[in-house]
Amino acid sequence: MTPEASADAVRQAVHGRVFVVTVDNPPVNALGAQVRSQLRAAIEAADTHPEVDAVLLLGAGRNFIGGADIREFGKPPVPPSLPEVCNYIEASAKPVVAAIHGVALGGGLEVALAAHYRIASSDAKLGLPEVTLGLLPGAGGTQRAPRLIGAKAALDLMLSGRQIGAKEARALGLIDEIATTDDALAEGLAYTQGLLAARAPARRTRDAQGLADRTASRTAIEAARTEVSKSTRHLFSPMKIVDAVQAALEMPFDDGLCHERQLFLQCLDSPQRAGLVHAFFAEREARKAPETRKAKPRAIRSVGVIGGGTMGAGIAVALLDAGLPVAMIERDDASLLRGEALVEKVYDRLIAGGRMSLQEKADILARLHGSTSYDALDKADLVIEAVFEDMAVKKAVFAELDRVCKPGAVLATNTSYLDIDAIAASISRPADVVGLHFFSPANVMKLLEVVVPAQSSADVIATAFDLAKKLRKVPVRAGVCDGFIGNRVLAIYRAAADHMMEDGASPYQIDRAVRDFGFPMGPFQVSDLAGGDIGWATRKRRAATRDPKLRYVQIADRICERGWFGQKTGRGFYLYTDGGRTGKPDPEVEAIIDAERKRAEITPRTFTDDEIMRRYMAAMINEAANVVHEGIALRPLDVDVTFVHGYGFPRHRGGPMKYADTVGLASVLADIREFAQEDPLFWKPSTLIVDLVERGATLASLNQSA
Repeated sequence: MTPEASADAVRQAVHGRVFVVTVDNPPVNALGAQVRSQLRAAIEAADTHPEVDAVLLLGAGRNFIGGADIREFGKPPVPPSLPEVCNYIEASAKPVVAAIHGVALGGGLEVALAAHYRIASSDAKLGLPEVTLGLLPGAGGTQRAPRLIGAKAALDLMLSGRQIGAKEARALGLIDEIATTDDALAEGLAYTQGLLAARAPARRTRDAQGLADRTASRTAIEAARTEVSKSTRHLFSPMKIVDAVQAALEMPFDDGLCHERQLFLQCLDSPQRAGLVHAFFAEREARKAPETRKAKPRAIRSVGVIGGGTMGAGIAVALLDAGLPVAMIERDDASLLRGEALVEKVYDRLIAGGRMSLQEKADILARLHGSTSYDALDKADLVIEAVFEDMAVKKAVFAELDRVCKPGAVLATNTSYLDIDAIAASISRPADVVGLHFFSPANVMKLLEVVVPAQSSADVIATAFDLAKKLRKVPVRAGVCDGFIGNRVLAIYRAAADHMMEDGASPYQIDRAVRDFGFPMGPFQVSDLAGGDIGWATRKRRAATRDPKLRYVQIADRICERGWFGQKTGRGFYLYTDGGRTGKPDPEVEAIIDAERKRAEITPRTFTDDEIMRRYMAAMINEAANVVHEGIALRPLDVDVTFVHGYGFPRHRGGPMKYADTVGLASVLADIREFAQEDPLFWKPSTLIVDLVERGATLASLNQSA
């Protein structure tokens, strides 16, 4: 080996007749401006080198190329662009081989597609996930991938954003060979030298024939267009991806590239791109709680779960899926059997769907042990309580945990609202207590609110964040208050929805407006899904401390008094027939609403959908700002992550705090002040919003200063 040049981000070297180009830009070899410039220079050097006959592209470290440098999005472009680099690679007169290990995602895979041949390690992951950031593959991916693997497979890859392994990539034709070892350099050299020995030509992807069957291609494109219009109707980039693939079918390659670039720039300019990129970075920042920087997590080798109901069983499944042994504790044998059956049911559904074998289920359930005695928790490193939402019940559980758990065990509560400081103060080891607020179904929902009591030790909080990583959850640090971040804010915007319902908007119109905004469900649908009795119990608990001057809408109470708790009872705000999960408007509910309006002496008025969303969002944003101002949430981005992952807030809008900046805080404040003319007690502008508007600052500025 003879080094040819030294570079910061791209290294060049000659191995016999092969010119080796190594991208070395830690941590994931992202394609920033320096990498793009040096990569093009390296290909040019290889093309003009008289003693080499082929080029080998690979990545240093653990990955091939992780993709574009997302931090450059929205900034003035720095040449060369990635499309130019990819075109230059493909135009090389000498065969170019991409040796892929680790990940080749987005622009990284587009570089590999521009190469003439591809070999990947068996554990490599490939994908075009640009859709998750509101974009489309903009460096030839929408033109080369369909030509290489056909329109249907390419559309599936791009519209799902999923990552595929080497075996599937080989079956699709995305790569040519699977390496037998994980040594990318050695495997790449051997493969390239084999190509040279066979006198293999430079084989350009632009000339591949994956779109040769034009009828099948058109069918795949139209099917994708129909599916996108139904399943991702709120999103901008998926349909642009379909349009780009249609261009690949109908236009010459160079014209298709130009069309792709136009569509890419449209996506780049879209507010959805800004919202999705914000959500991407916010999730990463939310994991960086202060305690994780100054303390190491405690070891978690076994876990106990108190309670085998829906939530407890879901938590147990999440822990089992992470490979942890779980002890489930219930009050009696019958309850324990029901809890174990709920866990088993999750895996039976996977088996029925062909996603798990009987042996895999048996191996997982071998790690689940049930007991009716707290003494079974004497060796547990972490115990999560998931019992009835009642302070006396919670304290009784923690008294038992204080008695039986070993020193250093982390004691967690899954409470949604209750005062964790009070729970911690009731035992002899408050420093070991933390809140782990899972969202139902706990084995599916990504959000985990890590609620930090005053006396909790830093290593306990670090342990909670480490557990979230093991469970593949998105953690958010929250302070102690009634409802923490999410449910505290939920109570306010749900109250705003109730006010509008009593004032004249139907619950069905409100739900529709919220869905049209991008939420999967409206607030009254959510109530029916969760169970109206849950909110009813919370309202009754708060009744003694509720300010009598505050407006209180009784419509939901009237519905619950009839035993209509939503889907589980067949009636709630909606009517559910024949066990169905899709509700229909209920005339009897509308009669209840009319009666309550008369009782409250309210003359109903009409609301436009825009008026509904202005009030709904103003209430959400205002209370979220209070949560940040009081330090319950560390930063606005923590609120955004909470609502995107726990409350169905449309990800493409970035979260309520990002949305507030998008529409303008001054506009939000003006709405709040307008609504305050009707109800000054409910619509009190947040001190934080008032201060930021006076300073001309944004909520995003608080993310940067935190």
